[in-house]
Amino acid sequence: MGWKVKANDRPYHQLPEFKKKVFLCFKKSRYSGNAIKTYKYNVLTFLPLNLYEQFKRVANLYFLALLILQIIPDISTLPWYTTLIPLVVVLGVTAIKDLADDLARHRMDKEINNRKCDVLLDGRFQESRWRNIQVGDVVRLKKNDFIPADILLLSSSNPNSLTYVETAELDGETNLKFRLGLRVTDEKLQEVHQLAEFNGLIECEEPNNRLDKFVGTLRWDGEHYPLGVDNMLLRGCTIRNTEACHGVVIFAGADSKIMRNGGKTRFKRTKIDELMNYMVYTIFVLLILVAAGLAIGHSFWYEEIGSKAWYLFDGKNQSSSYRGFLSFWGYIIVLNTMVPISLYVSVEVIRLGQSKFINWDLQMYYAEKDTPAKARTTTLNEQLGQIEYIFSDKTGTLTQNVMQFKKCTIAGHSYGDPTTAEGVVLDRGRPVDWSWNRQADKKFDFRDHSLVARVRSGKDKDANEFFKLLSLCHTVMVEHKDGDLVYQAASPDEGALVTAARNFGYVFLSRTQDTITIREMEQEKTYEMLALLDFNSDRKRMSIILKFPDGRIRLYCKGADTVIYERLSPNSRHKETTQTDLDVFANATLRTLCLSYKDISTAEYDAWSQKHKEAQLVMSDRDAVLDRVYEQIESGLMLIGATAIEDKLQDGVPETIATLAKADIKIWVLTGDKKETAENIGYACSLLTDEMQIHYGEDVNEKLRLRQANRRNETQTFSRGKKKPAELFFPAPGKNALILTGGWLNEILYEKKKKRRRLRLRRLGKRAPPSNPLDGQPMDDWEKEMRQIDFVDMACECEAVICCRVTPKQKGNVVSLVKKYKKAVTLSIGDGANDVNMIKTADIGVGISGQEGMQAVMSSDYAFAQFRFLQRLLLVHGRWSYIRMCKFLRFFFFKNFAFTLVHFWYSFFNGYSAQVTYEDWFITLYNLAYSSLPVLLVGLLDQDVNDKLSLKFPKLYIPGQQGLLFNYKNFFISLFHGIFISLIIFFIPYGAFLQTMGQDGEAPTDYQSLAVVTASSLIFIVNLQISLDTSYWTFVNCFAVLASIAIYFGVMFDIHSAGIHVIFPATFTFTGAASNALRQPYLWLTIILTVGISLLPVICIQFLYKSIWPSVGDKIQRNRKRYEMEMEEEERKKPPTFQRGGRSRRSAYAFSHSRGYADLISSGRSIRRRPTARAGAQESIREVPQRQAENI
Repeated sequence: MGWKVKANDRPYHQLPEFKKKVFLCFKKSRYSGNAIKTYKYNVLTFLPLNLYEQFKRVANLYFLALLILQIIPDISTLPWYTTLIPLVVVLGVTAIKDLADDLARHRMDKEINNRKCDVLLDGRFQESRWRNIQVGDVVRLKKNDFIPADILLLSSSNPNSLTYVETAELDGETNLKFRLGLRVTDEKLQEVHQLAEFNGLIECEEPNNRLDKFVGTLRWDGEHYPLGVDNMLLRGCTIRNTEACHGVVIFAGADSKIMRNGGKTRFKRTKIDELMNYMVYTIFVLLILVAAGLAIGHSFWYEEIGSKAWYLFDGKNQSSSYRGFLSFWGYIIVLNTMVPISLYVSVEVIRLGQSKFINWDLQMYYAEKDTPAKARTTTLNEQLGQIEYIFSDKTGTLTQNVMQFKKCTIAGHSYGDPTTAEGVVLDRGRPVDWSWNRQADKKFDFRDHSLVARVRSGKDKDANEFFKLLSLCHTVMVEHKDGDLVYQAASPDEGALVTAARNFGYVFLSRTQDTITIREMEQEKTYEMLALLDFNSDRKRMSIILKFPDGRIRLYCKGADTVIYERLSPNSRHKETTQTDLDVFANATLRTLCLSYKDISTAEYDAWSQKHKEAQLVMSDRDAVLDRVYEQIESGLMLIGATAIEDKLQDGVPETIATLAKADIKIWVLTGDKKETAENIGYACSLLTDEMQIHYGEDVNEKLRLRQANRRNETQTFSRGKKKPAELFFPAPGKNALILTGGWLNEILYEKKKKRRRLRLRRLGKRAPPSNPLDGQPMDDWEKEMRQIDFVDMACECEAVICCRVTPKQKGNVVSLVKKYKKAVTLSIGDGANDVNMIKTADIGVGISGQEGMQAVMSSDYAFAQFRFLQRLLLVHGRWSYIRMCKFLRFFFFKNFAFTLVHFWYSFFNGYSAQVTYEDWFITLYNLAYSSLPVLLVGLLDQDVNDKLSLKFPKLYIPGQQGLLFNYKNFFISLFHGIFISLIIFFIPYGAFLQTMGQDGEAPTDYQSLAVVTASSLIFIVNLQISLDTSYWTFVNCFAVLASIAIYFGVMFDIHSAGIHVIFPATFTFTGAASNALRQPYLWLTIILTVGISLLPVICIQFLYKSIWPSVGDKIQRNRKRYEMEMEEEERKKPPTFQRGGRSRRSAYAFSHSRGYADLISSGRSIRRRPTARAGAQESIREVPQRQAENI
């Protein structure tokens, strides 16, 4: 017990024993303050930190080094401003973007830290900000307040300190949970003066990330009281239906469980980013090799020619090798534009634009909740076009968490289809009118009028017994609010069943710890509750033993069909017909539950009751002993019927999953839900299909064990480290799917605890007991890693994988395994705080925003309101972003190779002296103004096919997954294309200028005229080449191409004018060069010839490729009109809605994911209101929209 908290004693936590060393002799308290900090900069650190981060980029550091080199006169042939201006622009734009992002984080932190809360100070409650709360403070929380820290509940305005909390921010569940204070604190700490005098010492576990676990002890007045997770209110939850509650802060700020669960924030980079960096390194190597070769050339040239030519003597007595050394650095500067600094700022601009398009997409706007899509990062857009694996949460992500009572079978008769009161089946019925039942829930939708008629007639004893069971056998709590009933259920399934019974005339009214009162068709009856046998995930059933008003004792039991059928009496009727109905319900992916009863004699009950009381007092393994006692009474049951509940999927989920599967994206569902429920939803949403072979944990274990054993047998042939070609786990044709549990995954993931234990044993000189080689279990770390690889290989062979009962940490670990061993691009999508870990671990994290809290959204890279929007995000925005970025990068590298390598060809004619071909200002403005806009617009607006065709043909997505549009092959094609263009740009004007005379007798063969002609040719070629590569023309693209050419000529004539030369004679030296050269028709013909020869091969190659080897995209583009007409025709006809599958399989009811309220109900602690003044102020439990829980 390393964590000690003393109530109402702030100085206690500042004692030296609670200090920890921070740096050298500096110490600080081990208890965190309650303020949170997610921002990176403040006023003083912004400039130095931001510059430091930016110069961590190799490219920025490289340009800074170039700038320093350019200041040295002996080296540089280019003025310093050619590098300084682009560098300042890039650093400035990036700094402004970082500042905007950080200001948003500052605002969010400030809003949270400045929330208000009542804190007990100086004997009275004072309003305080969250940031000022400290460990040990006693706080008061009111209804609908957010909980500011992890707090031990002391008392509340409800009886027994019962406090309801909504944990949506924490785990995505919106059905309310209850928390209880200790009885001693509840009784003694109600008034302010009592709370002020409270000086208890809490000893508990250290801060950790386990949301479902807390172990501690309260020492107070010489007594010790055990504390558990049921006594804790966790930060991130909200107080509901409780007027006021009091608690003492245990963990604050960064120590709270929600902050500990956040997982490590990883810096995410796209595959293209990594590839681009490697290509930049390749260009650096090429640059150094070229510069070194030209420097060697200069040394030889100076030795052979330069030193002997008297007219080249510069008055410096430098050796040829030293001149070669200076020439090397000169060429590093001259050729630096092969890696232009504007590349990085252009990429940032494109990503920002693509993010805005996602934000502005009205087809991803959810009007019902007024929630638009939101790109929360601007650096990952093109990665959306390369996703191979999607990891999805289930509850709230695939489903709506809305439970509806749909159908039932009673005594072999099935009900639920639209039917008249006389039993005539209809195609489309109208909802039942519940006006006859004044306590019915008017929102309850049921269309089988025949069942209502049978129940109301009172003649069908089975139907009456069916609904009586539903109204009595449950752990639902009830309160009366303004003449209406409001139910609070431990699971939404129970709420749906009790509401169904209420509408059919069996209304649950109230309960005490030993009675239940219901209204049976307008007659109020009270039943004595003798025992409540609560649900748990092993029993898969719950029972209640009741004493009827007439003295009879009856047991009612409801549970999963598998466990109920095993316990039925041989005399039970309707087993076969009910089983047939269960299969029909299961085919419709409804969640089924069997109902049964048993009459018990007084003697039998008395004997069993004695055993039950003894089991309740057992200290060790009490649950197992109780389960054995329950087993004895739950036998010989009589079957009444079964219910079928629908856990509604979100709109469009099956279609989305089917579409993504066609795009070769594999979907894994990672859920805390139980196996049967997860499997049902898998079928409902088309993740699992009838053709698939399902493999469970035991089957997978066997396959992995065999693979492990075979590997051991082959160690003689294949030494460790050498990989044998992998065999398929499922060689048979057909599709496969895995369904695994969290417990089974633990064996694969080998949690760190086991590793820590091994290390501790190793330090103590002991060794952990080795595994038996015969059991197929891993013997050492290498075998464990190979087993993980085997598991990932097997899972990746499957079309679908469902992992149920997994913890948030396991979700993150599963994503890590696939990333580590498959090197695949992954996406995680979830809606609750339990999904944060996997959202942060995956390459792309998507949060579902709306009703499940904002924790997932806050940690995500992209957020929207419905799962169905994922297909548009990936297949439209993701694919377009990837295509645009690839096209942009290919062209950017090409245009800079074509631009820069002209200097290389020119060096053969200038003694390798690092003399530039172009004018200095052309070099400065080429990437900033003359060629940037058209390629930038292609990166922002280009599309091969429109959004509708992108969704219609998911196969278009596959090239992105395979990285076909940008790789080293494309890079070298761009390089050789650039070399070819640079050759033409230099040598055609060079040949044209050789021994030439102009019209006016002047020879247009000077260096400045050559510079003008090569630059003009380059601008025409680059802008026309991007026009050939543009797939989607808009007015803006057209304007950008023409404007770029116009800007070039406008700026060139200005820079070459006499006026500017007079003002800055040293900076602008090309006086009159443009006007002199471009009035010669001969030079215009030279430019036209250069442009024509450069573009003709490209046009021919493109024509051949599209004609002979067309891609899927080319074929769709060619038939675009036909496809668009077909789609319009389809829209007019409106396709039929998705039909549920037709598979015969057993479906088990999800029930509650944790124990219900049975402990509270049967504990003997009063659940009636206290007859005090404050009880009157208490507002009753409000019925909230029920949500399917997902236990962590």
